[in-house]
Amino acid sequence: MNFKYVFLFFTSILISCGEKTKEKVASKQDNNYPLHIVFVTGEEEYRSEESFPMLAKLAKRELGAKVTVVYSLDSLGFIDPNRTDHISGLEALETADLMVIFIRFRNLPKNERDYITSYAESGKPMVGFRTTTHAFKYDNDSTLVEFNEEWPAKVFGQQWITHHGHFDDGKFPVTDISIIESQSENPILNGFEKFEAYSWLYHVDGGDWKLQGDSKPLLMGHSTKSQHEIDGDLDKFSLDNPVAWTKSYTGTSGDKARVFFTTLGHPYDFKIPVVRKIAMNGIYWALGKEGEIPEDGVKVTLDEPFLPNNSGFGQKFKKNQKPTPIK
Repeated sequence: MNFKYVFLFFTSILISCGEKTKEKVASKQDNNYPLHIVFVTGEEEYRSEESFPMLAKLAKRELGAKVTVVYSLDSLGFIDPNRTDHISGLEALETADLMVIFIRFRNLPKNERDYITSYAESGKPMVGFRTTTHAFKYDNDSTLVEFNEEWPAKVFGQQWITHHGHFDDGKFPVTDISIIESQSENPILNGFEKFEAYSWLYHVDGGDWKLQGDSKPLLMGHSTKSQHEIDGDLDKFSLDNPVAWTKSYTGTSGDKARVFFTTLGHPYDFKIPVVRKIAMNGIYWALGKEGEIPEDGVKVTLDEPFLPNNSGFGQKFKKNQKPTPIK
């Protein structure tokens, strides 16, 4: 055996490995490496399959982020929010820097649910909307009931309790939104002005209930039409309740995640610029970029009209739609 050639062969392997290692380290240190934001849709009432692609476009434009939107799909690959046992593409969460989630009563199989719950345990930031207080619903397996109420409460701050009633769905606003004065300097509220929301008010705090963990409410909603008022139950379910808050969640990784949550989410809410601004400011804050939020909030002018279907169950979503890349 010619030991000279053997020596040169192993030397070339070591040099090659060293170069690959340097390339890997360099890519991690590259400040221009784009953030990856994954938007998880999967609810059959509020058209998140329409609002989230719009928000993803804003995140891509304003943050230069790589964005992925995942959907409940039928067997032919069409978006079908009524399918509760499948969300396609959740593996994207394995490389996500932020999960933005709007799901409702999903009974996902373990392999899909694990992508969401493992992300939550990772210590990475999260932004949640409305029905994510009741993200999962497992009725036929007693070993999974923790995901129905306990899981969303500890991660996002509350479980499903009640709301003030389906009044004037999409015809008129039903909730007045204002700042909680102690939070007026919070950068998530940069550019905020009072508005009327189409989302009927969720009860999350008061009576027998309390926002969980270190939740800090930012915005207060006042219900202008209430079934609980009609029924005389305002001692249990006040006309005034928080509609946005920040909190932290420390999972099994031991790392503390930033969490921003809002119970807003009616599709027509997202037509209102200040609602888009709150959502985008919340995304910036969750990512630790609150210092980059302008005084008047993140720019949320749209490059194309946002014309969502109204909320509602059944077949009120847009048919024959397949996922398309975010441009």
